[in-house]
Amino acid sequence: MSQITDFDSLRRAMAENGEQPEGPARNARAEELLVEAERLGIPLAVIEALGHQLKVYNYSSEKAKMFVPFARLLRLWDERPEDFDAYETHALHWVFKWVSAGMLDQPHVPLASVEKWLGEMEHRYRLAGHSARAVRSAEFSVAAHVGDMERAERAFTAWLAADRDTMADCHACELRGQGWWHAERGRDEEALDLWAPVLEGEYTCAHEPHAVLASSLLPLLRLNRVDEARAHHLRGFRLVRSMESMRGAYADHVEFCALTGNEARGLELLAERPAYFTDDGHPQSRLDFLNVVVLLMDRLSELGHAGQRVPGPAGREWTAAELGAHARAEALALAALFDERNGTSYVSERARARMSRRPLVERLPLGVRAARPASAAAAKAPGAPAPVARGGEPGLADLLAEARRLSDTLQPHAVEAWARVALLAEEAEGDELEPRDLAEIADHEAIGLGPEGAEAFARAAELYERAGDPGEALAARARAAYVRALGGEVDEAVVTVAGLYDRVLALYAEGGTEVPQAAGVLMGRARILMRRVHEAEGEVEETVLTEAEAAVGELLALVDGRAGNDVRLAARVAEGHAMLAELATRAGKPEAGAKLFARAAAEFVEAGLPWFAVEYEARLAAVAHQLDDLRETERALRAALEHGGPYLEPIGRAQLHLQLAEVVGGRGLAGEAAEHALEAAHWADEAGAGPTFGAWARHQLGGFLVRQGRWAEAAEVLESALADLTAETHGDGAVVQTQWWLGDCLSELGEHRDAAERRLQAAEIARHWPEQHDHATLAHLAAESLGHAGLSAEADRSYARAGELWRELGNVHGLVRSLRARAWLALRTEDGTDAARALMTGALEECADAFGAADDDEARLRLVAELGHTHRQFGDLLARSAAEDADDDSIRAALDEALSQMAEAVAVFVALGEDALHARTGAELAAGWLETDLGRPGRAAARARAVLRAYADADADGDPDPDAGDEERGEAETVRARRAEAEQLLQATEEQKDR
Repeated sequence: MSQITDFDSLRRAMAENGEQPEGPARNARAEELLVEAERLGIPLAVIEALGHQLKVYNYSSEKAKMFVPFARLLRLWDERPEDFDAYETHALHWVFKWVSAGMLDQPHVPLASVEKWLGEMEHRYRLAGHSARAVRSAEFSVAAHVGDMERAERAFTAWLAADRDTMADCHACELRGQGWWHAERGRDEEALDLWAPVLEGEYTCAHEPHAVLASSLLPLLRLNRVDEARAHHLRGFRLVRSMESMRGAYADHVEFCALTGNEARGLELLAERPAYFTDDGHPQSRLDFLNVVVLLMDRLSELGHAGQRVPGPAGREWTAAELGAHARAEALALAALFDERNGTSYVSERARARMSRRPLVERLPLGVRAARPASAAAAKAPGAPAPVARGGEPGLADLLAEARRLSDTLQPHAVEAWARVALLAEEAEGDELEPRDLAEIADHEAIGLGPEGAEAFARAAELYERAGDPGEALAARARAAYVRALGGEVDEAVVTVAGLYDRVLALYAEGGTEVPQAAGVLMGRARILMRRVHEAEGEVEETVLTEAEAAVGELLALVDGRAGNDVRLAARVAEGHAMLAELATRAGKPEAGAKLFARAAAEFVEAGLPWFAVEYEARLAAVAHQLDDLRETERALRAALEHGGPYLEPIGRAQLHLQLAEVVGGRGLAGEAAEHALEAAHWADEAGAGPTFGAWARHQLGGFLVRQGRWAEAAEVLESALADLTAETHGDGAVVQTQWWLGDCLSELGEHRDAAERRLQAAEIARHWPEQHDHATLAHLAAESLGHAGLSAEADRSYARAGELWRELGNVHGLVRSLRARAWLALRTEDGTDAARALMTGALEECADAFGAADDDEARLRLVAELGHTHRQFGDLLARSAAEDADDDSIRAALDEALSQMAEAVAVFVALGEDALHARTGAELAAGWLETDLGRPGRAAARARAVLRAYADADADGDPDPDAGDEERGEAETVRARRAEAEQLLQATEEQKDR
């Protein structure tokens, strides 16, 4: 802790404390600094220390403490206003607004005192000559808080009508409050329009857009603008996560989770801030927080999780039901205190209304990991509704008819329907079912058992025989043989089905069975022979392919053209063509396979069975991708998702969405790709594959968000992905890429220390790879982040390491850039000018050596450009090195040397022609300003005119075509900026001549 010896050291200490995270530690330090200020015996020092204390209290959970230092400040002002300088005078009047709002948020402060203080504020503002705008804003807050809507509307109108002056809140904060009122009154569109400049970054401050992002969540959901709501949650929560004073905004994010089916994420948010349950320095935000805790706990209880363990106040364990009851009691008691103070019931009514809000979206995927708590009912796949008999409850005959309808038409949920028949038959007295019915029950039970269904199929066969259907009995035995083949008994199944095949053909020839039953046996035989194809490693033996193809051919010869209205036979035809498609691809004929897969899928759809087409559209997509037919790949994937509808399993849906994300992302459609990756992550979580497939989907989603420049959203998603990504499961390349992307995001967000950490972690993994380019790049990027974070020594070491790697790789451009960066770092150190010069000189030498060794024209041109940029930066560095306190001769010598380097840069860029036009004009202008610093206006003017001549052929205003792309717009902006600077330089030279 620094020693406070004078006013300057006190000010430095207060500035350092102001940079610390919000919270009790910062507040305690402010209290210590006030004691130190009093020891100095300087009135202004005490005033500034009181102001600092008041500020840190206001931006913390201990807002109630700010009244004491403010009262003392006001007393000092009334007694000796001359002790206040202009800044502290302004600050004193500014914090009137904080105190007014602070009183309103404390239920123990009487409403009469709040109103009296409002009058005092108006009186003092009038005396000081300030506008009434801030006063009317404060009056609006009072009226809105107590529920006096007429007064609130009047004050709101007066607030907007009053002139803005230095006492008005910043634009961002004013727009937040104005938009909040519109949203409160149900004018969501107007609120979002008002907030737009804050959300877009036009107006910002210490707490904005943090609060506006949080406030916008509910209006966006009510307007069904769910994509924006998701983005605002991911972006906004990242901003408020570490800010202790933003409990109200934090509550908005918890509420968002409760209203969008993201209850698990809501619990994670509660776990991050346990102190929010009990911190009582700001009762209003505590009430807001408790309200949404009740909302979230009630939602969990509705989903069947009343007994689930949840994070709550420290000191005990909580279930959802217990925490909900506790938070409700605490919130309503606190609301009652406000209402007692206000003489209304408005605060309690608002609290109850917020607690009872209903979900606005059943499930809004966020892209971050969080498994949804699912009730027992929700965990079951949706089944077909049971038919209702005329008496109300479905009878056995109704259930039987419905089950047979579903199975005869191959509808989803036929298995579940037959299970309901079996259950009701078991409960019914007497034997109401015929052998045929019992056979179909056993048949569908076996289907439901999958590879374990052989015995049930055998039982079904016996029942079919008892029912007088020997053909269906043989088909059931063929199905039993197939499930045994699935279990690995392929050879045995082949022998079994061969006998069944002979018997069914003989039976069919005698007229003892029909096409559907015979087709059932032939399909079983074809499926079993296809198992030999599936199990073959590498190239499949020709005899295996030929035998399977012949079996499929016999099946198609039997049923093709005979399906009519029989859906089951149509499905046999489609599946037969799908088998031929697979055989073609395994035989090295992917084009033929693709056509057959497309035919099979189309036949399923034509038969009214689109859900069966999903598998074959997916297979077609894989083959089309192998053939580099990305258009067909994309079409097939979209068709698979469409055909699957609600019947697609979660993991299958996840896989299709992720494949589609990769395809459309490859076409440059990062926005749509992100949507599909988001869906993939969601469905992977639903399937219980969040840590594996879901992590990969989040990795991809983060990358697509990075490509769109959605840095905050991408950072949340990538951090979530990293929690599950492992080198063992996903490969170390995925881990490195995720860290790399995350480092880019954090760098863009200004979180440079964290960016450096991520980049260094990625570099450490890449260090062990045979190819070292990624290692070098990451070390270089980490150095950039360390430099931006103010860690110069660490940055220099990382640049030096990157430089060594670039040298080993023979990448002179990377080496030169690392040397230039180190030169700039050296210039920041005391007596670092010589080291900086040496490093820049080394960069020039590396360019020259590489140019001499280059063996092609393109490489030489790139090196010439690098040389030009190095001369330009050397000139800038030398100009910056001219110390202001040096003697005139030293300064002039440094500027002359800088000008020499800048002239070299101009000459190099001239040699490169039009490709280096902007680089040349930039160096020319820099040289011109150096000429003016050296007292040579004529030479400076000549350089300015050279720049104007260079752009003589460009449009006068430099504006691009309205439909121009980003590159053209950037080009036009550069031309406009260069011309403007050249004109400015000319003006400066004229003024210099006149002096």
